[in-house]
This record gives sequence, structure tokens and C-alpha cells, in this order.
Amino acid sequence: MKYLTEFRDGEVAQRMAREIHAVTTRPWKIMEVCGGQTHSIIKNGIDQMLPNGVDMGVEMIHGPGCPVCVTPLELIDKALAIAAQPGVIFCSFGDMLRVPGTDKDLFQIKGEGGDVRIVYSPLDAVELAAKNPDRQVVFFGVGFETTAPANAMSVHVAKRRGLKNFSVLVSHVLVPPAITAILGAPENKVQAFLLAGHVCSVMGYWEYPPLAERFRVPMVVTGFEPLDLLDGIRRTVLQLEQGSYEVENAYERVVNFEGNQPAQKLLAEVFEVTDRAWRGIGVIPKSGWRLSEAYREFDAEDRFQISGIRTVESPLCRAGDVLRGVIKPAECAAFGKQCTPRHPLGATMVSSEGACAAYYNYGRFLSAEELAKAVVSC
Repeated sequence: MKYLTEFRDGEVAQRMAREIHAVTTRPWKIMEVCGGQTHSIIKNGIDQMLPNGVDMGVEMIHGPGCPVCVTPLELIDKALAIAAQPGVIFCSFGDMLRVPGTDKDLFQIKGEGGDVRIVYSPLDAVELAAKNPDRQVVFFGVGFETTAPANAMSVHVAKRRGLKNFSVLVSHVLVPPAITAILGAPENKVQAFLLAGHVCSVMGYWEYPPLAERFRVPMVVTGFEPLDLLDGIRRTVLQLEQGSYEVENAYERVVNFEGNQPAQKLLAEVFEVTDRAWRGIGVIPKSGWRLSEAYREFDAEDRFQISGIRTVESPLCRAGDVLRGVIKPAECAAFGKQCTPRHPLGATMVSSEGACAAYYNYGRFLSAEELAKAVVSC
């Protein structure tokens, strides 16, 4: 299929990998921001195609670009409390249903009699509200800038239709503040970024040049197919080797500098910027959206006033370290043992964009050190 097979050509991938080997003279650490990119990298073995010497190599660090994974535990527990209330239809995309809260998940709430439904669009939840005027319909609005326009449109449509029984539990997070927090952290080791193409398709990449200049790090907008990612890595390594720190667009078939301006206009109308807590990371200033004053009546947190939430993270789970890029999933002692997709300790093991899920699904059970020893012994 056009735009798929032509970006999965094995011979071209090998040639691009050889080009990366040829230009790499020092060790570099590059973070891919998006969890979808992480899955593509691990599934296609892209990280294993890169130079991996101690003095000359390219290490891919997996970033916090999984919105399900960074949704704070307190908000998940609030979602569970709302979903368990009689008269509520709680709607969500499917990957939120098995994310563990302190004691249970949305599947368990559904099994206990809660009306929890998977929808494929937030507008489906709006229709449910219109068809069930005697029920409160709540949509769990999770995501980066990519999913925000559709969630904003659902609230906009609900207000236009005068629906009083629709609300959104908002957990929207923003990429640029997260990159700023990563680069400003004392333990930071990231030297460059692959930017998420779908986020930039909405927002453009006009926000990133000041960050690249401030922190002197190259950034490259990339897609999700193997050749997209290899091209992004190649461009990034070239900049690192040359001492450049520009923002490049390697995803021109989808992304332009300004982004989708009608979508941005809608977002500015429906949402306002706020501080946001990230699971495993903490509060990042001005890193999220909440409903603006004109649409605050549709805020599920305000409507249901859930209080008294006391969260308890699993002491075995190191998902926070994975999300910050401090460790790889297989370096967590619980990975693949106490923590599996059937019995997850954290969201990174069950989300479709979680790094732990990628490592588990594609058989990456060795730590970086163990893998290096295995290669040497062969």
C-alpha cells in the first residue's frame, strides 16, 4: 500500500543504517518522544541496527510520550469513582480500561456493574448523552495535542446542542513543557530528540526552535514507519556530529511549520493552559490543558466533586523511571515477572504505546548490559 510498503523497504533500511554507522564517531543518546515511535523502533529492531560501541554508538532513550502512561494515579482513581456511580455511563478509549488504579481498573468496575463503554470517538459519547437524557455521560479525555482537537470538538458540540448530561474528565498533556522538564532535570542524559509527527501535524513545530536554541539540542520531526525513524535518526546524528542544533522536518508529507490552524483555534477556545501532574514525573508547570471558563460546566471533576482519594503506587513498579528515560523496561526487577500484561503493575505494561508493553510483546527481556554480554559471547 502506498505510504506503507515504500517506508518499510528492508534494503533501504539497511543502507540507511550503514549511513548512520559511517557518520557516527562518538556515543550519542537520542530520545524518541512518542510511545508509538518506541513500539515501531522495538518491533522493527531499529535500535539493534544502530552502532552500539562504548566509544561510538547511538542509544535510543524512550520518552514519556504515552499519554495513558503519564495520566496520574489520582486521576485514574477519580475515573474509577465516577464510573462506579449509579446513573453514569463512563466512556473511554480501550487502552484505558486495564490501566491499574490503586485497587482496581475500569474493567473491574464494569464487572461489578458499572456502565463502562469503549468508544471510538468522543463524539460517540456525545451521541450517548443525547440518547440517554436521564443518565450522566462522562468521557475520559486523555492524550497529547494529537487527540485534543476531537475532545475539544465534543465539548463544543455538546454546548451547541444544549446537553446538560455530558462532561469530560480531562487529562491532556503538552509535549514542549515535557521536553523542557527532561532537559532541565539534573539526571538528564538526552542529547537530541525525535519529535512526534502526529503531534506536529496538529500543532506544527514552531514551538520547538526556541527550545533547540536554549538547550543546544537538535530536534527532528519524524513519522512512525521504519524508514521515517531511520531518516530521523540519521539527520539527528549528522547534526550532533556537526555541533548543530536545528529543528528539521523529516515528515513533510504530513507536517508543516504552522500546523493545523483551525484545530489550534478550536483548542484555544475550549481549553486553557494549566499545570499538570505526570505519573512518575510530578507536576510540570503549564504542561497541560483544562477546560476554559466558557466550557467549565462540562468539567467532570467539577461536576462530580470526587474527594478523599488516597493513592498508593506499587513499590515494585519502576514505570516512573522508564517514563523519564532513566532505565529501560527490562532493567526493572518486576518486568516480566510480577508485572505482565495480564497482571500489570503500571500503565506502561498495558498501554498500546507503553514502553514496557513494547519490550514484553517483542521479547526484549534482557537489559542493555545483558544484551551486550550476550552479543559478545556469541
